[in-house]
Amino acid sequence: MKSLQFLGATRTVTGSKYAVRAGDSLVLIDCGLFQGLKELRLRNWEPLPIDIGDLNAIILTHAHIDHTGYVPRIVKDGYEGPIYASRSTCGLARILLPDTGRLEEEDAKFANRRGFSKHSPALPLFTESDAKRALKLFQPLRFYEDVAINSHVTARLGASGHILGSAFILLELKEKKKEQPVRVLFSGDIGRYNRPILNDPVPPVEADYLVLESTYGDRLHTNSDVHERLQQVITRTLRRGGTVIIPSFAVGRTQEVLYLITELRDRKALPEVPIFVDSPMAVEATREYLSHTEEHDPEMKERMTRHAVGSDGLVTYVRNYSESLAIARSHRPSIVISSSGMASGGRVLHHLAARLPDPQNTVLFVGYQAAGTRGRSLIEGDKEIKIHGQLIPVRAEIAMIDELSAHADYGEILEWLKGFRKPPKTTFLVHGEEPACEALAQRISEQFGWKTAIPDYAEKVELV
Repeated sequence: MKSLQFLGATRTVTGSKYAVRAGDSLVLIDCGLFQGLKELRLRNWEPLPIDIGDLNAIILTHAHIDHTGYVPRIVKDGYEGPIYASRSTCGLARILLPDTGRLEEEDAKFANRRGFSKHSPALPLFTESDAKRALKLFQPLRFYEDVAINSHVTARLGASGHILGSAFILLELKEKKKEQPVRVLFSGDIGRYNRPILNDPVPPVEADYLVLESTYGDRLHTNSDVHERLQQVITRTLRRGGTVIIPSFAVGRTQEVLYLITELRDRKALPEVPIFVDSPMAVEATREYLSHTEEHDPEMKERMTRHAVGSDGLVTYVRNYSESLAIARSHRPSIVISSSGMASGGRVLHHLAARLPDPQNTVLFVGYQAAGTRGRSLIEGDKEIKIHGQLIPVRAEIAMIDELSAHADYGEILEWLKGFRKPPKTTFLVHGEEPACEALAQRISEQFGWKTAIPDYAEKVELV
């Protein structure tokens, strides 16, 4: 029997995991952490609804933690098989996963020191050592080459344009050697069209079943000038003597924000103030982005002939933790780009704790904010939020630029779907909150007449 089980990203945007069975073979597509709501985060501590001993391979769509962050934990729990991903994703994982392990350890130590955890002692989900052990299992795959995972499963990656190395994954499943394969396509996260740095997403061709992201399935990104909006937020904050804090995903978003600021600087549209990139992950990821020129779009290639993104003397890449704390305590106007992008953890929390009480400052969000995260609370207008066990008053300006999202909106998703030569038997909508899933299901039905389904957590479906 061939089957597909949804172990994450069901009616939520985090924890992507999909278990695929064919004969005696079991493959996991993505292995992400749950983030946001406590009921979701608790799933990170629960045993997976599959037997890890039966698992033959893990294949990753891209490096973001909601798609890869559970890898060190599953290895800690006994998985020893191959982990396949694109070459760039393997490179980014070498940066993100150990750093995530360090943050897990730092957060546990901080909680124990301050005594604000309900657990005694607070423990990390996994450690930096677990992450480094997991990285030894990574094996790079090329785009658009069929790879036999075993006698039952063949995989192929295609470029999805979301972040560096991001891919959609096409699986061909067989139980018997000569039977017609069942083709299952996992979209991963689909990128945007006509965005800087990376090439546009490549459309797929066909599949029997489609597992489709729906993060922005209920909205369109506005067509306003991103440069102008970013300039306005930064300029008005600096004029009142404040600092702009930009919670930003270390991979993808930080690089695009630096790209835009570099362009504004070149146009003399921003005053010369210090810019701090305060995330070891983002520092290393930026280097990785700049080195993979084969994935750059024509705009980025042209820019690299002049000077690299974020290379001017006003950008400081912060590595030292004590330096990060010193920046948080400084009263000098500046721009601070720090992870995590949803303010769910990491160094940005120290900057928020220091800057949120002061109305001179601005916190600028540049990506999707999942339910249950501090980012969602702030953009919804909460007047205080809890950081490290303390309630912090919110008096700073809270701003949002949706256009910087690396996720396709519903118009771009529908455009991507036009690449299918024939409709899938079923399109499963995942990686979106329930209203987004339902809205995209309706639009797909109206425009294409395709059958759609919105799976529940741990639901299993047969593939025929």
